[in-house]
Amino acid sequence: MGKIDEDIAGRAKIWLSEPFDHETKRQVRDLMDNDPEGLMDAFYKDLEFGTGGLRGIMGVGTNRMNKYTVGMATQGLADYLLQSFPGAERPKVALAHDCRNNSDYFTAITAEVLSANGIKVYVFDALRPVPLLSFAVRELNCQAGIVITASHNPVEYNGYKVYWDDGGQLVPPHDINIIEKVQKTSVDQVRFGKAEELIYTLDASFDEIYIERLRTLSLNPNLIEKHRDLRIVFSPIHGSTVRLVPAALKAFGFESVFNVPEQDVVDGNFPTVHSPNPEEPAAFEMALDKAREVDADLVMVTDPDGDRVGVAVKNTSGNYELLNGNQCAAILTCYVLDQWKQQGKLRGNEYIVKTIVTTELLSEIAVAHDVECMNVLTGFKYIAEKMRLLEGEKRFLCGGEESYGFLVGDFVRDKDAVITCCMLAETAAWALEQGITLYELLLNIYTEYGLFVENLLSVSRKGMKGAEEIREMMNGFRNKSPKRLDGKSVARIIDYQAGIDRDLYLDEEYPVDLPKSNVLQFVLEDGTRITMRPSGTEPKIKFYFGCRTNLDKASDYQGKRKVLLETIERIKEDLRIG
Repeated sequence: MGKIDEDIAGRAKIWLSEPFDHETKRQVRDLMDNDPEGLMDAFYKDLEFGTGGLRGIMGVGTNRMNKYTVGMATQGLADYLLQSFPGAERPKVALAHDCRNNSDYFTAITAEVLSANGIKVYVFDALRPVPLLSFAVRELNCQAGIVITASHNPVEYNGYKVYWDDGGQLVPPHDINIIEKVQKTSVDQVRFGKAEELIYTLDASFDEIYIERLRTLSLNPNLIEKHRDLRIVFSPIHGSTVRLVPAALKAFGFESVFNVPEQDVVDGNFPTVHSPNPEEPAAFEMALDKAREVDADLVMVTDPDGDRVGVAVKNTSGNYELLNGNQCAAILTCYVLDQWKQQGKLRGNEYIVKTIVTTELLSEIAVAHDVECMNVLTGFKYIAEKMRLLEGEKRFLCGGEESYGFLVGDFVRDKDAVITCCMLAETAAWALEQGITLYELLLNIYTEYGLFVENLLSVSRKGMKGAEEIREMMNGFRNKSPKRLDGKSVARIIDYQAGIDRDLYLDEEYPVDLPKSNVLQFVLEDGTRITMRPSGTEPKIKFYFGCRTNLDKASDYQGKRKVLLETIERIKEDLRIG
C-alpha cells in the first residue's frame, strides 16, 4: 500500500468484500495498485450528507457518489420518512434528474431503494428541471422529493438534493434528523430490490399542468400579445430546460424564440462549454453568436438543473452585456411590484424575500412600493422556509438571491428558471412599451433608487488540507477583525454563527434573528458590506462585496460603477484575499 494511511487502507479493504459488486471491487483494487493518492481522496472520509443532500465526484469509495453512497443516503431518508409519517397510507416521493453522467443510473438506484422500503415513487420519464420537481411534490401531495443533480459543478460531479413535503429543500429539524439517520446507515442495511408496482412514471402531460399554472402568473398578457415578436435567444447548455423553457415562453405568447441547436443536445459532458455555469461569461459565447445573428432583444441561458438563469441584453452602445444575478433580481422585483401596485392588487400583507448577500437594492424597491422585504440566510431553501411559515398570513410575491436564482409566485418552492425566463421576457415587453430596453430600464432603476454595485470573490482550496485552511481563514477574521477597510471604519460586525450584531460605534450588541450559520459580515461607515461564507457544497470560501452611491443621470453610470469597483478592489487588498 506504500505511503497510504493505515486507516484509509482499512476503509478501502472493506470495499473488497461483500456486499460490494464485482466492478466496484475491481476499481478499488486498481486504485490500490496504481493510484495511492486517488485511493486516499476516495476513502479518507465519508461523502457528507449535508443539509441539502449529497454532492461529490463520481467513483468508488466512501467519499464518492456511487451506488452504495446513494443507496445509504436513500435508505436513511426512507427510514426517516417511515418514522415521520406513520399514519400515512404509504409515503410518497417524487424523483427527478438532470442531464449529468450517471444521473439516470442514480435515479434508478434511488427509486429501487425507496420502493423496496414500501414507499411509492413518482419518477419522471426523462430529465426535468428542479422547479418541476418542487411543483410535483406539492401537486402530488408527496412527503418528499429528490433531484439527482450537481447543478453547475464540473463534469466529474453529481449530487442528490432532497426536498420536504412543502416542496422546499430540507431545513431544520428535518435536515439534521435525516443526516443522523444516514450517518447510522451501513451498506448492509440498504434494501436493494425494486418493487415495480410502487413506481409510477410522470410524462409530458404533467409538464403541461405546470406550464398552465405558470401562465396564471403573467401580469400583462395583453402587453405580450402586442410585443409577441420580441426576439429571444435561449440555451439550456445541454441541460434539463431544453423543452420546458421554449414551451413556457410559447404558452406565454412569445413567438420569436431562437435556440442554439448544438446546446439543445442533452449531454452530461457539456461539450460546447468549459463550465455550464451561467455566472461565467464563457458559457454565453454560442448564445451571443446566435443573438448577433438574429438581432435578439434578450438572451437567456440556464444551468443544467434548470433553477438559475443568466441574462444578456443590449447596452446603450448596441453591444450585448451580461447582467448579474443582483441586476436581474432588481429588474424583476421592480416589474412585479410596479404591476401589483399599478393594478391595485396590493392589500398590505405582501412581501418579498432576499438573502443576506443579495443586493440591498431589492429592499429599496420594496420600501418604495410599501411591500415588506425580508432577509434570510444564503440559500433558496430559507426563502422557501419563510414562504411556508407565512403561508395563509402574508402573500409572497417574489424572491431572489445574487447567484442567479429567482422565483415568482408560490406554487414552486425553489428558484425557478422556467418562470424567471418567462417573466424576464414579459418585463422586456413592458420596457419596450415604454420605448426603452431592459438595459435602460436597469439604469432607470439605479437613478431612482441608487446605484448598487456588487462583486463576488471565491477562494478555492482542495482536499483535506483545503478544508482546514478555510476554517483557519474564518477563525482569523473572527478573532482579529479589521478596524478599517479602504480608509473607512468598520461600523458593525455581524456574526451569524454567534448570533450577534455588534455596533462598534455605540458599543452595543444585538441578537441576530436568523438561524446560526458560519457567516461573518462587516458593515463600513458608508454602508459598504463585506460578507464571508464557506460554501456548503464545494471546497471554497466566498467573499461578497456590496457598495452604493447616488446616480443622478444614466450617462454617469459607467464612471460611477468603475469607482465602486475600484473601492471593492482596495477592500480585497486590505483583507489580503485579492
